[in-house]
Amino acid sequence: VLITFPFSIWMCLKIVKEYERAVVFRLGRIVSKKAKGPGLIMVLPCTDVFARVDLRTVTSNIPLQEILTKDSVTTQVDGVVYYKIHSAVCSVANVTDVHLATNLLAQTTLRNVLGTQSLSQILSGREEIAHNIQSILDNATGKWGIQVARVEIKDVRIPMEMQRAMAAEAEATRDARAQIIAAEGERNASEALKQASMVLVEAPSALQLRYLQTLTTLATEKNSTIVFPLPMNMLDNHKPEH
Repeated sequence: VLITFPFSIWMCLKIVKEYERAVVFRLGRIVSKKAKGPGLIMVLPCTDVFARVDLRTVTSNIPLQEILTKDSVTTQVDGVVYYKIHSAVCSVANVTDVHLATNLLAQTTLRNVLGTQSLSQILSGREEIAHNIQSILDNATGKWGIQVARVEIKDVRIPMEMQRAMAAEAEATRDARAQIIAAEGERNASEALKQASMVLVEAPSALQLRYLQTLTTLATEKNSTIVFPLPMNMLDNHKPEH
């Protein structure tokens, strides 16, 4: 460096961007046990080797995984993991390829966690399952200098036969609920009719008023035929004598 100065200075100076850190190895050892940057750093030729580490959040897709659930249903699930490197030294010194290792671990964790859940739990508890996977990944990748920010389950695919069976089950449940509601309505209507009949028995004139109200309703509908109800007491008064 001294002999070829000032030409060698251009080979010694390196620029590290704001979102990057440089881990410098000098004669095989990490310099100062910490990453350098951002800005301008100096690297000695022949003795120093440095690795750039990107600290930005990485989006890693989990490929479609075929999973056998707890209730013996075969499903296909994929997802996405958001993580970033918080320790550049650990990500370089403790693992060969930190991104590949994180992705493979995410695939394995997804299969292991979903294998302990039933299909209904997977469909209804995605957020809780994703939070559990995130916690497991964060604990496992901490020694690699990784911080897992978020895990999302994107899609859950089930066989077509299972979809038809679930649709039939849902339709049967809706029909049963509709019948229960109809029966409840009939019961309430019968109780209302019972109370109305008791009122009419106590006040016979109320029945005549009900007749008149019915006639008024029929007249407003512009019907050509009007039905006059015949009081039952008239029939009782004209019964033939034997």
